[in-house]
Amino acid sequence: MYMSAKKTKIVAVLAAAALALGACGGGSDDKSSGGEAAPDGAPSGQINLGAAYETTNYDPSTTSSALAMGTNWHVMEGLYEFDMATYEVYPALAADMPEMISDTQYEITLREGAKFSDGTDVTTADWLESWTRTTDETSIYKQFFTMVDSVEAKDDSTIVINLKYPFPGIAERLVNVKVIPASSTQEDMTAFPIGTGPFKYETITNTAIEAVPNEYYNGPNPARVERMHWDILKDDSARLSAALGGTIDVMETVPSATKAELEAAGWTLDAVEGYNNAFLMFNTLKAPFDNAEVRQAFHYAIDRQGLVDNVLEGDATVATSFLPKVNPYYSEAEVQFDYDPAKASEIFQANGLTEITLITTDTPWITNLTPQIKQDLEAAGLTVNVQSMASGDLYANFADVDNPTFDVALAPGDPSVFGQDPGIIIDWWYGDNVWTQKRAAFQVSNPDAWAELQQLSLEASQLEGEEAAAKWAEAQDLISREVPIYPLFHRTMTTGFNMDKLVDVDGIGTTGLELVGAAVK
Repeated sequence: MYMSAKKTKIVAVLAAAALALGACGGGSDDKSSGGEAAPDGAPSGQINLGAAYETTNYDPSTTSSALAMGTNWHVMEGLYEFDMATYEVYPALAADMPEMISDTQYEITLREGAKFSDGTDVTTADWLESWTRTTDETSIYKQFFTMVDSVEAKDDSTIVINLKYPFPGIAERLVNVKVIPASSTQEDMTAFPIGTGPFKYETITNTAIEAVPNEYYNGPNPARVERMHWDILKDDSARLSAALGGTIDVMETVPSATKAELEAAGWTLDAVEGYNNAFLMFNTLKAPFDNAEVRQAFHYAIDRQGLVDNVLEGDATVATSFLPKVNPYYSEAEVQFDYDPAKASEIFQANGLTEITLITTDTPWITNLTPQIKQDLEAAGLTVNVQSMASGDLYANFADVDNPTFDVALAPGDPSVFGQDPGIIIDWWYGDNVWTQKRAAFQVSNPDAWAELQQLSLEASQLEGEEAAAKWAEAQDLISREVPIYPLFHRTMTTGFNMDKLVDVDGIGTTGLELVGAAVK
């Protein structure tokens, strides 16, 4: 089987360094191939992608949009990047893996001759400005770098990372600092970012995105196609029609109900177990949701396997811990929420809870879950009022406010676009951030339990192997006892490919589409 440029680079790096740099995630070890690509050399052909999400923010230092994250994988580079099918880490804008000077200091050299797509040279000043923006007080990424004491430029091509304490996974975290020109404005980057990756943006509109090869790229994964075109098709039926009509070659987030139709049309489906989940979030500042037993009762009341079987048609796995089973540090949690409506009813009655309002996002697959969840909770004795709204409205008007009044929220989440190490996944929802300060307000309502979780995360992140696994298991146990935010299940992410046209493609276990190194026949 042909090995893509990216895979070849990863194997070479691993063989030379003899390092196991990324734990295995979902996905296959080699790119799916439906035949031979065009001979290596000049890019040829076009790949058309049907994206399931939308955004107006492409700034790599602030966006968390699935659409922008996915398109930026082709245009922007960090010092290191993930192969998103395996979470293996490889040098991108860096010349090699970090050089350890001491347990708390690393040096990283930039790739020689690297340029932005406008032809300007990349220097350490550009990376330092990118670091400053990415770790700004208001940035969602700041929480990923609490282990860093300082960064500095040794010279125009060498960066020094000083840590507060030993942190073996620093290369994985640095993936999240995408390098932009120091002279750029955040307004520029929000609308039309310039990067050092194999492609460069040509146009970005509300309905479509065009990218073409970056003629200045000298990294490990040169573009193999002349053009990439993303159609923004948020509606499932619109993506399906485009796939069946031949206007797209890749379909993001294939709904379970349409899989047979796509396969009958000759498409190949790649299903990967991932981190995407539907979670319940409680307003822990409001009684009785400040009581962990009441929060647990909701999980006992909901037939989660029924949701997986009947609504998701088997394309998910019931959560048995906060982390999914595909995570290398997964541990079956102390508290297991087997379906037990009688137990839930007893807890609700004992705490005087008879009626709730369940606020949900209007994400289609979340909307599809709501009828059964409402039915299950009512079977356990509650009257359930459902309010569905856009995700932005749910957070801006209900969760991200002072003195929130909501009861329970049902929403989707998936931080695995940033990496799969437990510190990323757990700290996304449980770090010192808006989730614990306002949304679930866990660090306000139960500061002792929250502090204990922070300490476990801190200790685990400094360890490796079995010692790290033991600490992360303790963290998962604690979360299962408290459940201020907890998944019902973890979804299997299915991507559709027209393999009559494509070569060297993989589905990934997170939102977004990654086709770095892909080609057409």
